[in-house]
Amino acid sequence: MAEGLGNAAIARRLFVTEGAVHKHIRSVVAKLDLAPTDQADRRVTAVLRYLEDARRRT
Repeated sequence: MAEGLGNAAIARRLFVTEGAVHKHIRSVVAKLDLAPTDQADRRVTAVLRYLEDARRRT
């Protein structure tokens, strides 16, 4: 997601199905409690929030 890849590209890279990628991304978005906006915006917000949280932990 951080590289801007779509579900199909992520699935190919990880050797999983597109459905598995979709399910995991949906879980990440839900866990981060992101507002239901445009899917691309949610992906960017998820990555930024993850990086922000990781920076705080170090």
